[in-house]
Amino acid sequence: MPLNTDIFNRTIRLVGDETMNVITQKRVIIFGVGGVGSWCAESLVRSGIHHVTMVDSDNVSVTNVNRQLMATTKTVGQVKVEVLKQRLLEINPDAQIETRAELYSEETAASFHLEDYDVIIDAIDSLENKMHLMLAASKTKAKVYASMGAALKMDPTKIHVAEFWDVKGCPLARALRDKFKKKQLRPSKKIKCVYSEELLKNLGGIPENDGAPAEFHKVAYNGTMAHAVAIFGFTIAGLVMQDICGRQRNG
Repeated sequence: MPLNTDIFNRTIRLVGDETMNVITQKRVIIFGVGGVGSWCAESLVRSGIHHVTMVDSDNVSVTNVNRQLMATTKTVGQVKVEVLKQRLLEINPDAQIETRAELYSEETAASFHLEDYDVIIDAIDSLENKMHLMLAASKTKAKVYASMGAALKMDPTKIHVAEFWDVKGCPLARALRDKFKKKQLRPSKKIKCVYSEELLKNLGGIPENDGAPAEFHKVAYNGTMAHAVAIFGFTIAGLVMQDICGRQRNG
């Protein structure tokens, strides 16, 4: 696989040629490229990951502009994964970016061939689909990472990493655990999660449909800020790179 050593000069200096070659061979799939997933994808590509598959069924909405990497007033209405792909290819034209403008669900799960990937990242919103992805991903050889709720957060010092069952103070993680227990299910291996115990309240009086198109359906619209979701995304990317580089250094 081609490697532009000018682009990745600083990365190579930090990790070494051998580790850099390993980084370029890793196959990563990201489910959900909204506030968390979009920043995660950019960080991974800038770090040298060449093969990234991005899965998201949404188009860019005007309400995405405040926090999602590829969302601008010029990209509103465009397919999220396609807009983000173009940006990532401007960073590294040699990257192999695959896009799936689809929804992950129990019905579509088999089509994603999770067994083909080294890293699986869950950054989706739907509780039911998130639960299914965590279960399915945990049965593969891949390293699995998940984002818990990133809305209603502002304090960067309260963003942490923990194994799924050890996440504290996150309503999304609690709801997921309740569903797992109710169905007497459990992921087959440990999953590192990014989360925050902070839970602010919505203070604005904007109606819940706040200009979003009809197809942009969410259970609830909660306030979100760019720096919070970006830190979630960058943290997951950091965990991925730390694992790859750590394995190389430790032999």
